[in-house]
Amino acid sequence: MIKVKICGICHELEVGIMNELIPDYVGFVFLPKSRHFIAPEHAGLLRSKLRKGIQTVGVFANSSLKSVAMSAEVAGLNLIQLHGDETGEYIAALREYTRCKIIKVYKVANKIDAEKAMYSTADYVMLDGGSAGDGKIFDWSLIGKLHRKYFLSGGLTPDNVEQALALASQPYALNVNSGVEANKTKDYRKVMKFISSVRNFKGQKAVSM
Repeated sequence: MIKVKICGICHELEVGIMNELIPDYVGFVFLPKSRHFIAPEHAGLLRSKLRKGIQTVGVFANSSLKSVAMSAEVAGLNLIQLHGDETGEYIAALREYTRCKIIKVYKVANKIDAEKAMYSTADYVMLDGGSAGDGKIFDWSLIGKLHRKYFLSGGLTPDNVEQALALASQPYALNVNSGVEANKTKDYRKVMKFISSVRNFKGQKAVSM
């Protein structure tokens, strides 16, 4: 089954929504310029209230290895999402600091961009349409046959998620942030509709962890 990641969790009320609707992953944003930014200590507190079994992801961009590893430990992360210019060498070095699995984000403007993700040394890749968290949609048909587990991101909403799934080659997971918000906070009905649309999509195949 295709998995769901709800990113940009900032408040205890949003944790309550996650605990009821149970996405596979939730994301905490550690990018100071983002309106979803929270400190690692705050993320750790929210994580302690999160239902067991929901995996936590921390979003970083061009941060030092030590700061990423320290934030991951304080927040109790399961995965680290790299949204900057991190290289294969950076990913290799990061593995010396943390046992968290790593997601590397790739901005897709053409088929070549999607193909580059094939060769990433990260555990997973994420295909996005723009800069970190700007919610920009890209041409999902550009993905083609990507023979590795990838997260699909960028401008997804409850209203276009089925279209995205129909055009994109079988994704491992879908990532959404502001697309399930109302008044700049996660909206119960939108999150519920998004998760339901993904899990009830008839064209999907079984996806392993």
